Amino acid sequence: MNPIILGPLVVAGSAAFLALVIALVDRVVNNYGEVTIDINHGKKLFKVQGGSALLGTLASQGLFVPSACGGRGSCGACKVRVLSDVGPVLPTETPYLSPQELADNVRLSCQVKLKKDIAIELPEELFSVRKFKATVEKIRDLTYDIKETTFRLDDPKAIEFVCGQYVQIVVPPYGEIKESVQRAYSMSSRPGDTGHVELLVRLVPGGIATTWVHKMLKEGDSVELVGPFGEFRVHDTPSAMVCVAGGSGMAPFKSMFYDMRERDAFPDKEIWYFFGARTTRDMFYLDELRQLASEWPRFHFVPALSEPKPEEKWEGDVGLITDVLDRYIKDRVAKDKGLEGYLCGSPGMINACIAVMTKNEISASNIYYDKFA
Repeated sequence: MNPIILGPLVVAGSAAFLALVIALVDRVVNNYGEVTIDINHGKKLFKVQGGSALLGTLASQGLFVPSACGGRGSCGACKVRVLSDVGPVLPTETPYLSPQELADNVRLSCQVKLKKDIAIELPEELFSVRKFKATVEKIRDLTYDIKETTFRLDDPKAIEFVCGQYVQIVVPPYGEIKESVQRAYSMSSRPGDTGHVELLVRLVPGGIATTWVHKMLKEGDSVELVGPFGEFRVHDTPSAMVCVAGGSGMAPFKSMFYDMRERDAFPDKEIWYFFGARTTRDMFYLDELRQLASEWPRFHFVPALSEPKPEEKWEGDVGLITDVLDRYIKDRVAKDKGLEGYLCGSPGMINACIAVMTKNEISASNIYYDKFA
């Protein structure tokens, strides 16, 4: 045989043999047998086959810990407190754990491999998280890069959520994406619409889930969703809500405002909603929110453009949303019942708004936010 052909064949055969040996050794040496997972001091007990990551094993038992990266250790969301010895913290975990979390033995469940019995603590609200099936009912372009995607639930009772929470959409393998992944999106629908979940998905260049939604997902497709997750929600106080968002950060606020209007919830709260964009090309729901403000006296909508073009003939506020926010808090927003900040957007926007709010005497403990990764 030609040596030029023989060489690659030998290499390929050796690699295949080595992979087979490694798989067999792993099966024999790393056969951890049956292990027990003790959750919240015996509240739930599972006997499972050892050897897999805690995150996926919990999911197989119907317990879904939030994970925006699908278990790759790149989002830091899947934190659990481990009460037993599972070995040292891995280098893949330390960037996502604070000194206090390290002291409390908080771990990333996607990085903890089940080798022996383990005891953990989970927030009990995760016990109500479920994976459920839905059908894409409608996809609508809101802007050039944001799609409103409405899912009709196969089971109208599949999910009960609080405005501000999010779900994870299960993205199947496609193209060069060889494994299923999950990504998190805030729900923009109202809890009262029990038959649907609505998400606002902005296209992120190179984003696995956003590319799938924008380029491949079609009306009539079947999908899986996991949820609800999250602690972002309206707080039951008389303090005025000062809300700021940009882009798809609109989602949780749309849910909150229309739900509050529908139920006349939190009737003592004034609501100020600041929505920032560069140009009118990035604005959406303007007519709907202006109508809501005209019909609902305690709701005030302040859209602002940072770079309006002359031909747009924009008549609203102009400037960075932080500057507009600063002016309104100083001159327009009533402070007699106190103020609370509610933010949803990029980390940079969140941090800049927190600085403005704290400068205007809104306590950091009264600022709540949903920060995009």
